[in-house]
Amino acid sequence: MKHKTTILAALAGCILLPSSLSAYEPAGDGLITRWGKEVTPENAWRSYPRPRLERSQWLNLNGIWNCSVTPSSADITDAAFDREILVPFCIESSLSGIAEAFTPDDRLWYKREFTLDPAWKGRNIILHFGAVDYQCEVFVDGKSVGTHTGGNNAFSFDITKALKGKGPHTLVVSVTDPTDTTPATRGKQKLKPNGIWYTPVSGIWKTVWIEPVGSAYIENVMPQADVDSRTVTFSFSAKGLKGGESVKVVVKDGTAEIASAEGLVSESLTIAVPDACLWTSSSPKLYGVEISLMSKGREVDYAESYFAMREVSKMKDGMGYERFALNGTPLFQFGPLDQGWWPDGLLTPPSEEAMLWDMVQLKNMGFNTLRKHIKVEPELYYYYADSLGLMVWQDMPSGFDSSKASEQHVSAASTHDWDAPQEVVDQWKYEYAEMVSQLSFYPCITTWVVFNEGWGQHNTAQMTEYALSMANGRLVNSVSGWADRNVGDYYDIHNYPSTAMIPAEETSGRISALGEFGGLSLPVSGHMLYEGKGWGYRSTSRDMDLMADYSRLVYDLELLVPQGLSAAIYTQTTDVEKEVNGLITYDREVIKLPEEVLSFMHGRLYNLAPVKADVLVPVLRNGKVIDIPVKDSAESEAEFSVDKAYGHLSLLLNTSGHVKVWINGKEVHSAPERRTKTYNQYNLSHFTGYLRPGKNMIKVSVDNNTAKDTILDFGLKAF
Repeated sequence: MKHKTTILAALAGCILLPSSLSAYEPAGDGLITRWGKEVTPENAWRSYPRPRLERSQWLNLNGIWNCSVTPSSADITDAAFDREILVPFCIESSLSGIAEAFTPDDRLWYKREFTLDPAWKGRNIILHFGAVDYQCEVFVDGKSVGTHTGGNNAFSFDITKALKGKGPHTLVVSVTDPTDTTPATRGKQKLKPNGIWYTPVSGIWKTVWIEPVGSAYIENVMPQADVDSRTVTFSFSAKGLKGGESVKVVVKDGTAEIASAEGLVSESLTIAVPDACLWTSSSPKLYGVEISLMSKGREVDYAESYFAMREVSKMKDGMGYERFALNGTPLFQFGPLDQGWWPDGLLTPPSEEAMLWDMVQLKNMGFNTLRKHIKVEPELYYYYADSLGLMVWQDMPSGFDSSKASEQHVSAASTHDWDAPQEVVDQWKYEYAEMVSQLSFYPCITTWVVFNEGWGQHNTAQMTEYALSMANGRLVNSVSGWADRNVGDYYDIHNYPSTAMIPAEETSGRISALGEFGGLSLPVSGHMLYEGKGWGYRSTSRDMDLMADYSRLVYDLELLVPQGLSAAIYTQTTDVEKEVNGLITYDREVIKLPEEVLSFMHGRLYNLAPVKADVLVPVLRNGKVIDIPVKDSAESEAEFSVDKAYGHLSLLLNTSGHVKVWINGKEVHSAPERRTKTYNQYNLSHFTGYLRPGKNMIKVSVDNNTAKDTILDFGLKAF
């Protein structure tokens, strides 16, 4: 493995091409990160892009390309190639050197020349694209070598037969991008960005590269660990096989060889790992692997890889609650919603170092998980997560036609999915399978998220079965938030800004998860993309107010985890465009809360024992709630009995407006309340001293100062 610690160093054997003679500089005058300021055509994304299967010889095609934009109906003869763009940054980004809008009526043309190492003569030449958004056709020396649809995943073409002579060779890429005018999987991109919707990303946005291979070569490797038997089983896909080829695998711990085996490449190969060290968030042990493809006793391909001894499952804890489990032990997953957007590169981080910096901060904050939201990162990202011990929920990027949102964006209350046309379903399945086949290798990924908040949600039960059929030892979160369909491994709700959970006994045997919550905002002047226009789900103006509100949320989680909550995802890692609800500013210059304090608070969540709480005041008493019109107010009280001492007390609220709560005449809660689909829950454990043996009274008052009618219902639990 060559990726151990050096982020920006190119691999030995990487052949660099001459850069443009033109002076490059980022476009526009918007926010730029410290890493963006250091980007040049010579250093743009130099690291080997596929850590799961690494060869020593390759050619990096990142750098200055010629480009032009034509009408979408144009052909190559209409492309002047009279401008320059820095690949792998999209045309809308500052770091591309262009930073211009691109529409569904446009076609983007890229062009560059490359020369191959003469030593590669007689070998097959594979051209790789990390991602191109959204539809593209690729030409080499004037010949079309293939097309690809889908803006998130890697793809490749064997260009051997298209190459003419010794070169230089000409590479042309043609791109169109519908963004949000079709159901294409575009994630958060929108032609008219606003709120939670961001600037579009069109064209090449991950590394472009070439590698030479033999006539027979390994295309992919998939390790599967069995922590009980302390073995790992490898399966391989290969091309150009003639029959009888074998594969030899050497397992290494650092530089020491600890095991090896050889078998037919067409069959799986199981190897015992002596004194196996299991991968955990606190001890993310990785083993190196050397892979040789053998034919008639001769090595015809060689690559390096790695694996981890770790196993993901669903299991019941001591109270019978369904839990996520790592290596057979229940574990609470806690981390941020991580969208991976950058002010200068948009979906493309300005550098490998910048991408890693984000992840290191999350580890320093004491998170053990992140939810990679509606984006597929460069594969290096997942290697870094493997190395750091960050577990990952991987979203499938969503898509729907914004002009048909009433049909294609399924509402939270809807009992029916979008009836998507078959061609949309087929393309979605193709892209999902493509994502999973490329990312299943990485042990950091614990959960596949199929749909998010009804965005293009279609055929949920069938698509969940499809996802489960290729889960590769991961859990499947069918629907994160909104329209649950009682399938998959999780019952996942979104609740802003407060904490909440589906009671563990009401999840139909699934894991109770809080897939999004929080969203507390703090604008930091001088570090915002839109100065004075930021928003979040609850606004603060001082860092101490943010600390108080965030601490409150973590304190509230301390009561939900023992009662069966198995995962929580806080919104979010960084500010993004108009959103200022990140723990870090969009330019990555200000960390809003002290990392060491966050780490201490978060650490308390990982060692909470499960409990059964007593219901002191049930919700929906007599099957009723109180209706409260706009600008009106209401009060309600309930008597309850206490027959033992309690150390923990939990308040459940379902209402909107300003709320005050008293227990036995003592005020225990006063705050603005935002009504959601379920009950917001608050930790009142510091007020258990107000409880008394025998009869007690809780009173709740609501001033509905919102713009909508609301209701009032509440409950009380204790343990």
